[in-house]
Amino acid sequence: MKKILLIGTGGTIACKRSDEGLKPVITSEEIASYVPDVNSFCDIDSVQIMNIDSTNMQPKHWLKMAETIEENYDKYDGFVICHGTDTMAYTAAALSYLIQNSSKPIVITGAQKPIDMENTDARINLTDSLRYASSDRSSNVNIVFDGKVIAGTRGKKVRTKSYNAFSSINFPYMATVQEQKILYYIRDESENIPVEFSHSLDTNVALLKLIPATDASLLDYMAEHYDAVIIESFGVGGLPSYENSDFYNAVSHWTDMGKTVVVATQVTNEGSNMTVYEVGRNIKKEFGLLETYDMTLEAAVTKMMWILGRTKNPKEIKELFYKTVNKDILWKQQ
Repeated sequence: MKKILLIGTGGTIACKRSDEGLKPVITSEEIASYVPDVNSFCDIDSVQIMNIDSTNMQPKHWLKMAETIEENYDKYDGFVICHGTDTMAYTAAALSYLIQNSSKPIVITGAQKPIDMENTDARINLTDSLRYASSDRSSNVNIVFDGKVIAGTRGKKVRTKSYNAFSSINFPYMATVQEQKILYYIRDESENIPVEFSHSLDTNVALLKLIPATDASLLDYMAEHYDAVIIESFGVGGLPSYENSDFYNAVSHWTDMGKTVVVATQVTNEGSNMTVYEVGRNIKKEFGLLETYDMTLEAAVTKMMWILGRTKNPKEIKELFYKTVNKDILWKQQ
């Protein structure tokens, strides 16, 4: 029987009603008591490392989760993290970079309704997660939610209220859990590769979402305060050239300072390709901008934090950004 560590961090799954609204107060040990049937296939130990609304999740909390798993890695066969849904995709992506090539499954799950409610998705999500974490074929960091197994770098919350809250973006589901059975679709290739833990993140990563008439001076301001910026542009990717706003010089300012500029698309599916239009092709070529291609925004943000926590060398940043980690990118730089 597999030994699983259940890690509590808070979120809706751990909430109870109060006069001020839902508040996470239920511990991981209490959460486990709501799914007694799992004792037929796994032994659970519980640890509560925080109990917060996931809106308050920060990179320091991701490091704490990774540290907890590293400290207990040799003691358990798998790990399940109970987490709020609002920032779950960021946490899953961050852990994918902080814990690479794990032969043991690390599952992030949660719920749209608290586990102590009569009508809730929490109990089935937790049961599915523990089942997946107890399987010999499972490995690496994944989200398990609504019967779907999503690679940690590919998850995105796409619905605010429904039980089918998460989708896998630009990548198939790794598996599904149906009627107490796991149907695996994609083989994980982390076997026989030593697990690698990282211990630092550079949080000086900014995000600029363009709207029509965005002033390029915002980039100039960001350049004085951040090490990297991810620009969410329109369509397949490109930077506007307005009469009174000079993105060309703003990007030049960033690259002259030796800082990193990444261009992403605001469109959820299919990814970017800056070479399609003149507004993207020329500026990418001249300044050597990085491009997210089919990556999710959550993966791009956390990957850049992980990379800058390791190096500030532009060549190494580029190599690491385009290196595939836990299925995060299929396109290769052109």
